[in-house]
Formats: sequence, C-alpha cells, structure tokens
Amino acid sequence: MPEKTTQTSTTTAPTKSESPRAVLRGLGCGCAALVVVLVLVVQLASGSWGSTDIPRVAPEDMASRAFQLSQDSYDVMGFKRVAQPGVEKIGVSTENTFSSEFCYDGGLLGLEDKTVDGAYRMNHSWALDHVPASQAVPGLRRLHRHLKDTGWKVSSYREGGRNKDWDLYVEKDDGAERMSFTWYPDREYFTGGAAVPCAYDPNWKTGDVGPSGDDQMPPALGPAQHD
Repeated sequence: MPEKTTQTSTTTAPTKSESPRAVLRGLGCGCAALVVVLVLVVQLASGSWGSTDIPRVAPEDMASRAFQLSQDSYDVMGFKRVAQPGVEKIGVSTENTFSSEFCYDGGLLGLEDKTVDGAYRMNHSWALDHVPASQAVPGLRRLHRHLKDTGWKVSSYREGGRNKDWDLYVEKDDGAERMSFTWYPDREYFTGGAAVPCAYDPNWKTGDVGPSGDDQMPPALGPAQHD
C-alpha cells in the first residue's frame, strides 16, 4: 500500500533570491485590489452622473407626453365621458390636472440627495366618479393586457374583488416612465396617473423658484380628443 504523504506549511523567511518574487507577488495582489476599487468607483460614479444626463425639453412638450399616456389609457378603458381641466374636490370629483416635481442627483458616489437645477418631471393625474363595476372591471383587465402587450412592465396588479380596491402599476426604463390606476368599488371612483422622465427646462434661469412646468394646464380628457 502506498504511503500517504501530508504537506505541511512553513513560515520561514524568504531568502535573498526569493525576496524580489515575494515583493512582486505582493504588488500583484495590491494592484488587483486597486483595480477592483477603481472599477467600483467608476460604476458608482457613472450611475450617479447618469441621473443628470437628461434631455433639454420644454415643460409643455413633456406635459403633452404625459397627457397622451393618460389619453391612450382612457381610450383603452372605454370611457366616453369628458373630464374637463382642473379638479373641484380631490378624491371625490372628476380630475384632470398637471403637476411637476424636482429631479434629484445622487452625487459622485450616489450617496447625496440634491435637486438638479433646471430639471423637472411632469405628471398627469385624472379621475372619474360614478364608475360602476360593469365598466371598471373589464376595462382594467383590458388595460392590463394592453400595456403588457405594448412593452410596459407590470410592477403590480391586483384584482381586489367586490369590496377591495383594484390596482395596476406599470413602468418603463427602470421606472423613469410610469403609470398607475386604482378603482375604489365602494365609492365607484377611478383614478389614473402618468409620470414621464426628467428633463431640463431650456428656459430655466438661476434664481427660478419651484420645479418647471407647474403652470401647465391640460386639455379636456375624453373621446373628443380624437377627430
């Protein structure tokens, strides 16, 4: 039977002839670690700089884009009523409004949370009262299928039943563009919303207060949009 041999490690000091190799090996490990650190820093930095790499687009154009998303969804739902611009009582009456918000930059390492001067995000919100189950349920199911088929990622979809809310949330481009829809069966109230990606306002000037686009007014929402 062959003898089993075991290998033991020793911790003797390197000879003079071995010292340069040991130094090179040490440098090799250190350089590899440095490369890894530099790659991580570049990745973090590129991710944060990407947040400010946004197009220069006028607020009215981004508002129109958000409105069109809502208009398309409105059509798929099959609503025939017209929602006039504005809102009388949020959560009760019909709604058709624009809003804007600031855009944020995470800084070099993505650890900061500061607004980007001149950057804004447009949102469109709409709602209808007196929406019965016979209209909301088939309409929301149809909208769910339509958005999936047209490239939207469904982040959440819930059929709540007779006494629970129904929800649909979709997005594109990692959430840069998103829409949400909710039907409240107890109140027969349906809400929708669309948010488009951030953009720079070409007319923004140092000292301007508030996000750009907060003065936009939408057109009427409804079948009348299609001639």
